[in-house]
Amino acid sequence: MTQLLSVRFILLLLLMATASRASAQQDTVAIQVHLDQPKGPMTPIWAWFGYDEPNYTYMKDGKKLLTEIAQLSPVPVYVRTHSLLVTGNGEAALKWGSTNAYTEDENGQPVYDWTIIDRIFDTYIQRGIKPLAQIGFMPQALSVKPEPYRHHWQPDHPYDEIFTGWAYPPKDYKKFAALVYAWVRHAVDRYGKKEVESWYWELWNEPNISYWKGTTEEYIKLYDYTADAVKRALPTARIGGPEVTGPNWKDAADFLKAFLDHIVSGTNYATGKTGAPLDVITFHAKGAPTLVNGVVQMNMGTQLRDIDKGFSIVASYPTLKHLPVIIGESDPEGCAACSEKYHPQNAYRNGTMYSSYTAASFSRIYELAAARGIHLAGAVTWAFEFENQPWFAGFRDLATNGVDKPVLNVFRMFGKMQGRRVAVTGQLAYNAVTIRDSSVRGPQPDINALAAAAQHNATVMVWNYHDNNSPAPDVPVVVNIQGVPAARVQLQEFRIDATHSNAYEAWKKMGSPQQPTPQQVAELEKAGRLQAAGAAAPVPVHNGTATVRMQLPRQAVSLLQLTW
Repeated sequence: MTQLLSVRFILLLLLMATASRASAQQDTVAIQVHLDQPKGPMTPIWAWFGYDEPNYTYMKDGKKLLTEIAQLSPVPVYVRTHSLLVTGNGEAALKWGSTNAYTEDENGQPVYDWTIIDRIFDTYIQRGIKPLAQIGFMPQALSVKPEPYRHHWQPDHPYDEIFTGWAYPPKDYKKFAALVYAWVRHAVDRYGKKEVESWYWELWNEPNISYWKGTTEEYIKLYDYTADAVKRALPTARIGGPEVTGPNWKDAADFLKAFLDHIVSGTNYATGKTGAPLDVITFHAKGAPTLVNGVVQMNMGTQLRDIDKGFSIVASYPTLKHLPVIIGESDPEGCAACSEKYHPQNAYRNGTMYSSYTAASFSRIYELAAARGIHLAGAVTWAFEFENQPWFAGFRDLATNGVDKPVLNVFRMFGKMQGRRVAVTGQLAYNAVTIRDSSVRGPQPDINALAAAAQHNATVMVWNYHDNNSPAPDVPVVVNIQGVPAARVQLQEFRIDATHSNAYEAWKKMGSPQQPTPQQVAELEKAGRLQAAGAAAPVPVHNGTATVRMQLPRQAVSLLQLTW
């Protein structure tokens, strides 16, 4: 009897070991790329960036990062920033910036000073960057509630501390319009008509919440005066709005629809005519990470629902649905300056979770726009850099102390994707609709691809993403690239994972120094660059198909670049 029990116990152990090995073995994910099935232009919707603090623009690390952003893109990058009309001495601080563009003399007459605005915009123009010029916020001398004005918010303070006198309507709409007119005319005089025609202008930020302390109708009134001033200064200028928060929230959707209704049929406050000029429609979309049992859990579905709802609202206006749409802030969550120290759900920002989320979400944004018939011009990544902050402090930024984070390398990958988007198929676990509705919460990760084809090359971005930032085995992936018009191609793979294009992991291996030596900084700068996963190599083509196999770690992103 004892021997029989021993045999059964041994058999049980063997079965458990076999089951364990089977569960550890990952099924291969097969992705089919169809170079001969175009889906539309590879519009560089990713080449848009923004940030709260305008005075970081011309600081040391700000200029360095802007140079890198400009260099990674084959087309001009657009940049959006807040507080370009805020009163102050130009001091940089979290969630704060100022230019002192407008003050008044002792007689109440306007005094315009473009010194700081010129310094910001010169930094852009010198690098070939285009402004998405935000007209706002309210100068202190024009605010109906000028005190308190300057705030001193920190990440552990209540967010509402930032909303001071700059968030209020003007006491004189005509004076505000004169300021806008003077600014646009100054820009034309300084940079030339052709250059300024390539910009976008917009009014304010998130006017459906406390960024705007007036009513919806007061915002519409300010828009009428602003748009009229822009068009009088430069009739060919492009003006838009209203930059509401995520439209899947009813309050934001109602504000957006009220604004668009006015554009179509309202009585213009400035001109008395019907409607108002509108050249681009803007709104925001944000995800919602949480902390579950100490592990960050993202929610891409929340962001995609905002986007899809915004697209559906725009598509419901027959006379407006042809206009370009810009998602003026498109991010995993809502506060770039809310650091990981005080907001632990933001602990995704330093490593590869941010980069894989970015790859997976942008691909789905393309899909949602195509499904709704939307002319999507851009999706602004609201992330830049925070000057003179601790290393890898968990802000939503692209670089820390001049060292690039993994997420910036996704944009370097995007910059290599040319031509037209092409079809990607396979027995894949998720698509834009399933993620919009349920995010990425199932047992399987989101392993998928975005592909583009040009005359002599093709690029395929592949990612392994999941909302839960938990360890998981690498997954074998096979990518069959069909419709290759050559007998042999040259393959170069670029990779973002724990050992490639990842300054954060390199910094941790150094012991996480807060005062790294010059040699360590140089090593981190090198680690922060986009890195190849090996030497370029030829790949045979059989019946028009090139096959690439890889092991893809969780939260990794791979870019396959094929040339012929």
